[in-house]
Amino acid sequence: MAAISPSKTLMSFTVFLVALCIFPQVNAHPAHINGGKTRHYKFNIQMKNVTRLCHTKSMVTVNGKFPGPRIFAREGDRLLIEVVNNVQHNISIHWHGIRQLRSGWADGPAYITQCPIQTGNSYVYNFTVIGQRGTLFWHAHISWLRATVYGPLIIRPKLGDNYPFTKPYKEIPLIFGEWYNGDPEEIIKQALQTGGGPNVSNAYTINGFPGPLNNCSAKDDTLKVRVIPGKMYLLRVINAALNEDLFFSIANHSLIVVEADAVYVKPFRANTVLITPGQTTNLLLETKSRFPRANFFMAASPYITGTGKFGNSTVAGVLEYGNPSRSDNGGKKFPVFKPTLPALNDTVFATDFASKLRSLATREFPANVPVKIDRRYFFTIGLGTTPCDRANVTCKGPKGAKFASSVNNVSFVRPNTALLQSHYTGKSRGVYGSDFPVYPTRWFNYTGTPPNNTVVGKGTRVEVLPFGAGVELILQDTSILGAESHPVHLHGFNFFVVGRGFGNFDPENDPKNYNLVDPVERNTVAVPSGGWASIRFLADNPGVWFMHCHFEAHAAWGLEMAWLVLDGKLPYQKMLPPPKDLPKC
Repeated sequence: MAAISPSKTLMSFTVFLVALCIFPQVNAHPAHINGGKTRHYKFNIQMKNVTRLCHTKSMVTVNGKFPGPRIFAREGDRLLIEVVNNVQHNISIHWHGIRQLRSGWADGPAYITQCPIQTGNSYVYNFTVIGQRGTLFWHAHISWLRATVYGPLIIRPKLGDNYPFTKPYKEIPLIFGEWYNGDPEEIIKQALQTGGGPNVSNAYTINGFPGPLNNCSAKDDTLKVRVIPGKMYLLRVINAALNEDLFFSIANHSLIVVEADAVYVKPFRANTVLITPGQTTNLLLETKSRFPRANFFMAASPYITGTGKFGNSTVAGVLEYGNPSRSDNGGKKFPVFKPTLPALNDTVFATDFASKLRSLATREFPANVPVKIDRRYFFTIGLGTTPCDRANVTCKGPKGAKFASSVNNVSFVRPNTALLQSHYTGKSRGVYGSDFPVYPTRWFNYTGTPPNNTVVGKGTRVEVLPFGAGVELILQDTSILGAESHPVHLHGFNFFVVGRGFGNFDPENDPKNYNLVDPVERNTVAVPSGGWASIRFLADNPGVWFMHCHFEAHAAWGLEMAWLVLDGKLPYQKMLPPPKDLPKC
């Protein structure tokens, strides 16, 4: 064997150090390097009887809790979460917003990065939180099981690091959901069979409780949050609802927005915030300086842009003040104040609120917006139809057909095996195609009079990206079967929302108004109804990454696609091998 000279060894080591400085985020499980801890959790998927709105039903839960348990970590920690499936449904868990750098096997969407965990089996989700801190959440990622299988994922800064805002006295997670008196799995199953829209939920919930404003609400159906005067609280707000954007406000209190999707933003005051399914928002709440002798509703109601069915109800919890001079407030009943929420179709408010979200863009928390763009895409997103396939029966969708949805007129078809495994093993033939359309297959006035032909194509097709590519993607809503806002979630990446607007995207003039200085960075963007959003991201994470509407009805109809990011040339730019306990289909 030839001897290796000291100069070559030194040069190789220098190159390695430089690479670590340039690509620190792509190390595998660096908890031991960054001083993070390894934290262990166990999720037992089990049935549990739960009662809300005078209805008791057996439903799928984690550890018998609804919502499920909170996951706590610090930036740099490694998480080992064992999921044991004790129910008759297949299950998978998605750690929503976690970038999963090189650990795509732990991302969770069924048939995308893994086969689901079958009854009686288990799987350990193994990933490290790299370069992230804030509020995220976890949820089931198969069928409509996330209606009951979800919970907060709280990432605190590294020990010794501070928040870039006033340190809160206490942190309070608030997670929105939806309550169905029936079985959500049967609801979506029936809808897909008949082709019609699924039944809406019976109530929205906060931390699993529908509150006192719904029919048949019991005394213990209301969340109560106790605070004390003169303190600063951090509200970690999560929208885990299936199908509705929500306005949120606390009566007679102002809120300060400090974070969106686990990324700090320039703080601004708001009496009301808007949050779509899949989004999270951190809010500072400064309580009143003196005991107010009153209670206050924390309320949420839907923001609706489409023409379909929706749940027109308000969920409320109660913000109670503890009297510093009395441990029980003397047993007195105080008046309860209600907030004034925007009208359910208040797009002016929605647009104004979105425009206020800006990245901090500081030296410590920079906005690294991709400037060099290697790949540009234009995706239309919206509704459509597929022909009725029920013999001698008229389907319940538009014109006797079935509801569908699509990206660039391709309605996604879930494969029978996981895309990531097929890619990694080189056995993709017959599983997926790599010919996803870069631009719409049909050009028309997207937000004007819709075409008569609403039929969409079907397929399992991905778009392939080289490692390190700078990507710009235009997401264009269409008016087919009615314009509607879409919360689009991208797995495996954060992206920058560099532009938003109404009408059809203008490639000549709209980019002139892009914000490339401090655009908001997030993982879920609300594409405006009858409008567009432009996002940019760096394809620095090898693997297969799902992108889909976070309205579960739209996702079930096919408003989904996947990006396949190839390995880079260097070792730390390549996917890690699959774990030995990876579920089998």
